[in-house]
Order: sequence, then structure tokens, then C-alpha cells
Amino acid sequence: MLERIEKLRAEATAAIAAASTSSELEELRVRYLGRKAELTGILRGISELPVEERGPVGGAANKVRKELEALIEQGGERLDAAELDARLVADRVDVTLPGAPPRLAGHQHLITRTTRLIEDIMVGLGYEVAEGPEIEHDYYNFTALNHPVGHPARMLQDTFYIQSHPDVLLRTHTSPMQIRAMETQRPPIFIVIPGKVYRRDSDATHSPMFHQMEGLAVAEGLTLADLQGTLLAMSRALFGDTREVRLRPHYFPFTEPSVEVDVSCFQCEGTGVLPGGERCNLCKGQGWIEILGAGMVDPNVLGFVKEMGYDPEKVSGFAYGLGIERVAMLRHGIPDLRRFFDNDVRMLEQFS
Repeated sequence: MLERIEKLRAEATAAIAAASTSSELEELRVRYLGRKAELTGILRGISELPVEERGPVGGAANKVRKELEALIEQGGERLDAAELDARLVADRVDVTLPGAPPRLAGHQHLITRTTRLIEDIMVGLGYEVAEGPEIEHDYYNFTALNHPVGHPARMLQDTFYIQSHPDVLLRTHTSPMQIRAMETQRPPIFIVIPGKVYRRDSDATHSPMFHQMEGLAVAEGLTLADLQGTLLAMSRALFGDTREVRLRPHYFPFTEPSVEVDVSCFQCEGTGVLPGGERCNLCKGQGWIEILGAGMVDPNVLGFVKEMGYDPEKVSGFAYGLGIERVAMLRHGIPDLRRFFDNDVRMLEQFS
């Protein structure tokens, strides 16, 4: 039995010295000192040995067990230090290398991008960008735009009035800036006015808050043909060089004559039929898509700023208003206006 114990000591000592990883050392600990190890079994069977062998065998087995425990502990310290050194070498950071570029915090919302695009188009045509207040006076929002008290268009707008100030409201269109701009600038004037507007409406194609772009041009000799040419240039920049526009008679209180403006469908090229023979789902088979309302500035509107040189006998002008969400929906195939305001990153990140 003593010879077997000595053989186990020699075998375990050599194996521990040869271990190269902490996991190998742990396997050796289990093999030679674990519950099922041979040395552990010898110690448990001491009581079964003859009385004269119990002392020598027990003493030798305990001595070997302690030696092996010490060797394993020393080996563990050695291997841990070596493995730490190896990790430090492998994981070291070269501080002389340039840092990774920071991730962008975000990107422009699609509505902002569409607004900037339309502004750029109109600035290229010689227009200036103007902005006005979202909380507006009744005079600028209605009265000076040919909406006298009792005019049915006041109700059609479904306006948000300020309860404590009945003559103050959330503007229903960006048109009030027409009057504000003409009050401060003599003709000629060529401006576009982007901004938020508010109406009491909410569904897949309407929102209580949305964005509009107003255009105003006043000078000597402007005609409906100038309006059509301006809108044609804008539509081709937005929807493609082959687009055409058509004007349909309509009514707006602040323009006379007034027109609805359609652009030829860019999905079916104005045919109303898709290449496969199916009806175009975008223009509903009509070949035209309504995009905005426009018209020649009503002489009554110019009369409110006549003292600034806007004599309707000497100058004429045209105006138009389009929904920015409408343009973005058409350009990018977005079916529901409410997606712009849900803040769903799955939708927004498509336009980063």
C-alpha cells in the first residue's frame, strides 16, 4: 500500500508540473484529490486495514495529500499569472491609433428634409424664405385674407381659438405671412413660407397639426401662366423631369381665379395603368394626382396693403399652398400621415 501511495505521489507531481492551463490543473485536482480519487479511497479505507498498517498508511496518504494540495495551489498561482500576462498582451489598446468615429446622434426628420428640399427648389427660382408666428391674430389669419366676419370659410377651417382671447388662434394656414410680409416690403415680392398649421381634423390623411408651404409672388404683369410655369418647375424638381401639371377651376377666398393643381402620376407616367395592365393604385387610374391649391391673389387682399404699393390696378400676383406631408407621402410611398408623428424608429430610420 505504501508503494502505491508513493507511485500516486510521483505520478501526480509530474502531471501537475506539466499542466499548462488552469482547466488542466482543475482536472488533475479532481483526478488525484476528488471524492472518487484513488488517494481519497485509501484514506477512507484506513479502518479496514490491519491495526499495525493503519498508522504508516494513514500518515503516508495524508502527507501525500497535503503535498499535492500545496503543489496544485502553487501551480494555480503560476498559471493564473501567466494567463493574465497573455490577456494583457492580447487585449492591449494602441493609444496612438485614431479613435473610432462617433455615431451620429440622429438625422433630420423626413418632414424637415422635404421642407428643406422645397425651400431649395424655390430659392433656386429666386424666392426668399420667410417665417411667421404659429399663434396668430384673427385679422391676419382671416380678415386680411378676404374672410370677413361670418364668411363660411372660417367654419370650414375648424379653427383652434384661444379661449381667453377670441381674436387669437392657432393659425390654420401659413397664408397670414402674405399680409405680414407685404406690410414690411414693397413690391415686387417673391417668398415661400414654411411652417406648422393647426386644424381640428385627424385621420389617415389629416392631422390636427401638419406642415404647409405657402408661396407668394407679386409684381407688375404676373399672370396665371407665370403661376403654371412656376408650379411646373417645382413639380418636375420634386417628382421627375417628365411631369406635367394641370389647373382645374376651384374656389379659395383669397385668390381669384382659384385653381386646384394636379401633377401627372409618376408611377404610371400619367396613363392610369401600370405596366402589368392593372389600374394605378397611386392615382386611382386617373393619371393625375392633386398636390396643391393656388390662384391669382384677390384684389381685395392687395387692398389691405395698398399703402405699401400693392395697388391692384398696378400689380398682380399669385399664391399657392401645399401640404409638406402630402409631398413626402407621394415621394416616399407612405400610406398613412400619422406615421410621421408616431416616432417609430423602424419607420424613421428608413430615411436616415
